Amino acid sequence: MNHSELTKEAILAAYQFRHATKDFDPNKKISDEDFKFILETGRLSPSSYGFEPWKFVVVQNKELRTKLAEVATGARRQLPTASHFVVILARSPHDMKANAEYIQYMMKEVQQLTPEIITMKEATYDAFLKTNFAIEDDPRVMFEWACRQTYIALSNMLTAAALIGIDSCPIEGFNRKAVNELLIKEGVLDPEHYGVSVMAAFGYRANEPHAKTRQTTEQVVTWIE
Repeated sequence: MNHSELTKEAILAAYQFRHATKDFDPNKKISDEDFKFILETGRLSPSSYGFEPWKFVVVQNKELRTKLAEVATGARRQLPTASHFVVILARSPHDMKANAEYIQYMMKEVQQLTPEIITMKEATYDAFLKTNFAIEDDPRVMFEWACRQTYIALSNMLTAAALIGIDSCPIEGFNRKAVNELLIKEGVLDPEHYGVSVMAAFGYRANEPHAKTRQTTEQVVTWIE
C-alpha cells in the first residue's frame, strides 16, 4: 500500500472514530502540544476572500464554564468534563464590509497586497456582497454568512482532533443572546466586532459510543455527467 493509500485509510479511520462526545473523562487532559495543533488547523482554515472572520476563545476558567452551562443547555454535560472548551466568535457585519477597517487591515497587513490588487479585490468583494450574494443590506444575513465560515474552521479542528485520537463535540445548543451578554459582561467579547457563532468541546471520551450511522453514498451523492 502506497503513502497516499495509508493517508486515506488514516483519514477515514479518524472519521469513523469521531463522534459527538457528550461525556468526557475529567481526569484526562489534552497536552499543550496537541491542543496547539488543533487550534492551528483552525487558524489555517480557508475563508471567503481569505478574510478569516473568526476568533477562537478557549474557556478553561471553571467559574466561567459554570456560568456558560446555565445558558448553554447543549453543553451542560461537556462543560464540567471537557479538557478544553472553545467558543468560536464571528466578525460583526460592519467589520465585513468592503471598506471596513478590518477588511482593509487584512488586505494590507496580513495578505500584504499591493495597492493595485487591493483596489481590484475590494471592488470584487464589494460586488459580491451587494450583487452576487446580495447580503450587505441585511445585518443578520451578513453575520450568519461570517458564521458559516467559522464552521469550516470548526470542521477542520474536529477532524484534526480525531486524527490524533482526541474526542470532540460541536455545540449549537445555547441561547445566543444570553451567551453574548454573558461574554460581554465577563469582558471576553467586544460586541462592536464579534458575536458568538458556535462552540466545541475537546477531550477524551468517558464511554464508548454507539456504532456510527450514515446514509449510503448513493443516497447523498448525485453525479451529473
